[in-house]
Amino acid sequence: MPAPGLDNFDKRHDFLVAVDSDGCAFDTMEIKHKECFIPNFIRFFGLQAVSKYARECAEFANLYSKTRGANRFPAYLRSLDLLAERREVSARGFNVPTVPGLREWVQRETKLGTKTIGPEAERTGDPDLKLGHAWSAAVDESIDQMVNGVTPYPGVRGALQTLSQQADLIVCSSTPSSALQSEWNEHKIAPFMQAICGQEAGSKAESLQTCLEMGYQPDKMLMIGDAPGDMKAARQVGCRYFPINPGHEEQSWKRFNTEAMAQFFDGSYAGEFEVSLIADFESHLPEDPPWKQV
Repeated sequence: MPAPGLDNFDKRHDFLVAVDSDGCAFDTMEIKHKECFIPNFIRFFGLQAVSKYARECAEFANLYSKTRGANRFPAYLRSLDLLAERREVSARGFNVPTVPGLREWVQRETKLGTKTIGPEAERTGDPDLKLGHAWSAAVDESIDQMVNGVTPYPGVRGALQTLSQQADLIVCSSTPSSALQSEWNEHKIAPFMQAICGQEAGSKAESLQTCLEMGYQPDKMLMIGDAPGDMKAARQVGCRYFPINPGHEEQSWKRFNTEAMAQFFDGSYAGEFEVSLIADFESHLPEDPPWKQV
């Protein structure tokens, strides 16, 4: 079983590949957000009176836009912001919670997770942090009860098996480490990975930067992800990025196995090929929600 975080990580190869989990290796984004995050979002933040619009905003922010795959706390704060902008909500006289304490914590904390917000809520007594912790803990419980048996996308296992012969592999995700350990071990793909970096390890960029400092050349590091945040993390450290296109995951993994992997290893990945992949990826995720475009 790979260790959580990078504390016991050893560089073995010249290449490193970081793989996101939800929506990238596993088809878990839809079930986690629609069945676990959003019902608890409506319940804990008191959004029952505008639940239809709260659901639409949360689905857009977390699944169908450029903030797809972001950490739960900033992503659901964006959901609140989108909800507050909707004319249907103001027409009902509904006041969307502003939760300033939670917003301030998100700005100053880099390890945004249930395990970090709990002690901070206890230390400060801030009601917004207590609310955020209660919601996040309930989400974790719902995921533990709901999400099981979701297999990796076709092509993932073969890719990891082949990659592991020439590259060091890590999971690089904003999901709690305990959930990652459970999911990757359930489907017996954890042994391919040397480390599992969940939300407790810090941001994806921080994990990649730690790897960079271990002696990898940026062009020999690759982040595989399904969200703009994954691409941003890769760009922050100067490494390569391979996108898994939302809604076209199987085709993306097929292309990775038949084209991109070989180009990454032979040094021809950067440039026109990577640029074309990213342009296609960005076309799948809009900036503005459909209700603003009408």
